Amino acid sequence: MASKLRIAIIGQSNFAADVLELLLERSSIQIVGVFTIPDKGSREDVLATTATAHKIPVFKFSSWRRKGVVLPEVLAQYKSVGATLNVLPYCSQFIPMEVIDGAPLGSICYHPSILPRHRGASAISWTLIEGDEVAGFSIFWADDGLDTGPLLLTRQTNLEPTDTLDSIYKRFLYPEGVKAMGVAVDMVANGTAPKIVQTEIGATYDPAMFKAENQLINLQQSAERIWNFVRGLDSVPGAIATVILQDGIEEQIRLFGAHLYSAGPVSHGQALRLKGLTKPAWVHSAGLLIEGTDGAFVNVRRIKRGSKVINASEWFKQAEQQPITDFSEDELSKKTLLSGIWQAILKEPIEDSTDFFAAGAGSMDVVRLVEEVKEAFDVPLENDNVFMAPVFEEFFGQLVKILRQGSGGSGGQKLIYDGFTLKANKREIQVPTQLFINGEFVDAEGKRTLEIVNPTDEKVLCKVACASPQDVDKAVQAAHTAFYGSWKQVSARQRGQLMLKLADLMEQHKEELATIESVDSGAVYTLALKTHVGMSIDAWRYFAGWCDKIQGNTIPVNPARPNNVLTFTRKEPIGVCGLVTPWNYPLMMLSWKMAACIAAGNTCLIKPAQTCPLTALKFAELTVKAGFPPGVINVLPGKGSDAGQAVADHQLVRKLGFTGSTPIGKHIMKSCADSNLKKCSLELGGKSPLIIFADCDLDKAVKHGMSSVFFNKGENCIAAGRLFVEDRIHDEFVRRVLKDLRTMTIGDPLNRSTAHGPQNHKAHFEKLLEFCERGVQDGATLVYGGCRVANLKGYFFTPTVFTNVEDDMYIAQEESFGPIMIISKFNGSDIDSVMQRANNTEYGLASGVFTKDISKALSFADRIEAGTVFVNVYNKTDVAAPFGGFKQSGYGKDLGQEALNEYLKTKCVTIEY
Repeated sequence: MASKLRIAIIGQSNFAADVLELLLERSSIQIVGVFTIPDKGSREDVLATTATAHKIPVFKFSSWRRKGVVLPEVLAQYKSVGATLNVLPYCSQFIPMEVIDGAPLGSICYHPSILPRHRGASAISWTLIEGDEVAGFSIFWADDGLDTGPLLLTRQTNLEPTDTLDSIYKRFLYPEGVKAMGVAVDMVANGTAPKIVQTEIGATYDPAMFKAENQLINLQQSAERIWNFVRGLDSVPGAIATVILQDGIEEQIRLFGAHLYSAGPVSHGQALRLKGLTKPAWVHSAGLLIEGTDGAFVNVRRIKRGSKVINASEWFKQAEQQPITDFSEDELSKKTLLSGIWQAILKEPIEDSTDFFAAGAGSMDVVRLVEEVKEAFDVPLENDNVFMAPVFEEFFGQLVKILRQGSGGSGGQKLIYDGFTLKANKREIQVPTQLFINGEFVDAEGKRTLEIVNPTDEKVLCKVACASPQDVDKAVQAAHTAFYGSWKQVSARQRGQLMLKLADLMEQHKEELATIESVDSGAVYTLALKTHVGMSIDAWRYFAGWCDKIQGNTIPVNPARPNNVLTFTRKEPIGVCGLVTPWNYPLMMLSWKMAACIAAGNTCLIKPAQTCPLTALKFAELTVKAGFPPGVINVLPGKGSDAGQAVADHQLVRKLGFTGSTPIGKHIMKSCADSNLKKCSLELGGKSPLIIFADCDLDKAVKHGMSSVFFNKGENCIAAGRLFVEDRIHDEFVRRVLKDLRTMTIGDPLNRSTAHGPQNHKAHFEKLLEFCERGVQDGATLVYGGCRVANLKGYFFTPTVFTNVEDDMYIAQEESFGPIMIISKFNGSDIDSVMQRANNTEYGLASGVFTKDISKALSFADRIEAGTVFVNVYNKTDVAAPFGGFKQSGYGKDLGQEALNEYLKTKCVTIEY
């Protein structure tokens, strides 16, 4: 039986430790000793730790020789193990020839390049710096030259444009290198290991990149050369550039995350002077743009200033985010656990000021830290998180911020804004009045404002910022950046947790939100609390549950034999979505659309109605407290003709959700087509028919008939625009309606006994007066109302009833969007005619029928041309039930599972194998 191959491993690092673990699996091999570097303080190299765990003798030498002569005591210890082969997986020390040749079979070394190219200590960097098309490694027999010994084996892979020093090492040089070292040892053991003499043709000796003078980037070269240099030093140590500040002071920085930039010069950017660059570099939303001598561009995503890595786009930000100070007890317990992880890696006590890299950590320690923190705290984390917060206190703060975002926390951010104090409903409520863009409240361009009028007393409540097209562009750019950046890092389940946290915050502040809604839009407070705010909360909770249940399908297709085919679909978010909402349910319409939009994974900007944007702005404040990343949600009060049009026209907006009038909806649809053929969903006008048969429960029919018209002051998209009452009960129905109207309490919407508040704004109030005048002119009978409520200041309109309304009258055909009941008679023997009359409209939003005859009810549901059908009830909507109309009432759905499809796109993937 052949004797075992006796191996001495000389080197350090995780790579060497993994090679050791691999070789220990071979029964024909015995590891007789490990020779490595001394401890750094109390921190032992991982190779030594691994060897000790396997009871292998460990020797730690700070040096193998002195003045070019091997140290006798070191040589003696080496010879004591009786190695027949030396294996050098990775070694930073100079090993004397007495050791290299001291093993009968010699020494084999790993080198991370395809020799003879890129000899020297920085081979990986130079492979990238020189723009090689392939990368690889060599295992060679050591001799007395610099990486010049005979080759045993080589391996190579194509370099990808996205590769950096880190990525090529992690994906190929490290894992394949470990396996190849095992193969090489097996070949030596079997006597099949070749010794191929290296050629000197194409040989290069490259400078060591651990010297700072070699890390200085030359900006007077092509963009491709600049890019290759940066990625060749990414992420350690980083290419050095020098910024010339405004006062002439020079500051050294390091560049990371470079890529060639083909989009050309940026239109929105701030100039930054770099030493050695004749033209200014440009800080923009995606990084730092540098122009090469060939006119092409390189974009740098991250910059290291001092010990901290920042996003290059944030260079000019004057105010840094405030550090988190309000840690909970649970978070402080996590700090102790995190400290333990750091201490296990760094082998030294951890203070708040401990710098991970200053304590001696290297690139593999970064990987270990990231993986251990991810496992311990179940958070998404990348290597960049360590580089951007290398000090323990900063890293812990960053971890807490991620944890709070995952559970819907505020991330410690304190939001500052201009606003006013609303003193109403025995409360003092702080309300923002600025635009909300990229997680901050900001003034509109030129400080433009809109006056917000309280419809109850017709007084100016406040002034809010009025967005311009340029403001819209800023919001779209922020949403676009978030969609492809921070929002993509949030998992579907975390997205749901954020939405649930937002719903919880809305519930905690529901009285404030209802008060704002009541003062701003005229909604009766009790209704605002139950419906405007209550259903908004329900919508966020409902769609939060869908976040991690959006999925595609696998589809059986015919393969091209003999191959097989797998075809599946993916449901993906559309991107940046624009939302334009009306003034009748300000917060609820926002929530109906935005909750589905966000659940699907999109980012958005919303232009709320210009007459009542205050709840949308208060909602924006809550999104920050919930932990939504900047740019995901943006709120822009403004005019429809200005800001709304800009949303519809913007090229980066890929979906528009609109609720409003049919004429505006048509214009929106045209703009969506003309701009970039963006997907749109439209919830438009209605003239919803309600048919009341004589066999109904009349008490119930009167109650719901009243609600169908007068609910929310008639400012209700599904309001019954026309009632068809069977002639046998017509007069009694009208009598009961008038009786109830005469006792209806009209007045201050904040009063708990009020049932009917003011109309939303002056123009709408005046339109209702004109609508009633037209009805009288056409011959309809005005039996109640049709005028302003006497002795009340504000836009209070008397609930109105018209009878004897003929089909060709204006008020029978057009929507009033107010508290105006339009009643026509029909004969119960002619159901076909009344169905024809009910469908004789270009609208098809909702409908209703009251009857005890199930056959009539089902026949009505079958024949009516409307998106929603109510039977023996009205206004019964639910967040789980789809909502949307037919014909000129629009298309697309809000609410329910179907609403998600409005904000998703389907991708089909086919794989042949």
